[in-house]
Amino acid sequence: MSNNNFGDKADYVFKVVLIGDSAVGKSQLLARFAKNEFSNDSKSTIGVEFQTKSLIIDQKTVKAQIWDTAGQERYRAVTSAYYRGALGAMLVYDMTKRQTFDHMTRWLEELRGHADKNIVIMLIGNKCDLTDYRAVPIEDAKEFAEREKLYFMETSALEAINVEKAFLEALTEIYRTVSKKSLNADDDNEKSASLKGTAIIVPNQEANSGAKSGCCA
Repeated sequence: MSNNNFGDKADYVFKVVLIGDSAVGKSQLLARFAKNEFSNDSKSTIGVEFQTKSLIIDQKTVKAQIWDTAGQERYRAVTSAYYRGALGAMLVYDMTKRQTFDHMTRWLEELRGHADKNIVIMLIGNKCDLTDYRAVPIEDAKEFAEREKLYFMETSALEAINVEKAFLEALTEIYRTVSKKSLNADDDNEKSASLKGTAIIVPNQEANSGAKSGCCA
């Protein structure tokens, strides 16, 4: 379903941003999705990094451009421009740390303040392999996602659980949204084209039309 070696040709390029507190595993999710890698000694992201990966959705080549930002407060200024042009967002918390989930409301507020209103948002509870340390019941996350109209999935970057699935679901939803928009735009263009070139001639007025030709009372 996915491949990194499609060359530069892509039917669509979708920008997706990863947001959430520091140390919830955003960079690890990105590494697992883009390169199928996981590093135990991963350092905190400074500023912004991004990776690309191409996938086939509905027989179209979609290049996902996934942006990863530092979760620390001191880098928050970087993130306002970071949201520009994003069609999707992964809102990531660590399911072993309740505080990171409680901060989701604030991150969501910031996201909605800067991003396009049609952005596809997926809530991700990362580190689901650490079941003995769970601090966020799945019911709490589902309830939050439902209330805020978000997609939701629990993942493990370490064990590669649901990582590909989560990104694919988000990207497929973005594809549907963009395709729908493009179909509506085509319909509007067809309607406006059908109205163009319709000349209305008022009898006995042709000779006096002068500079006002095309204006009809």
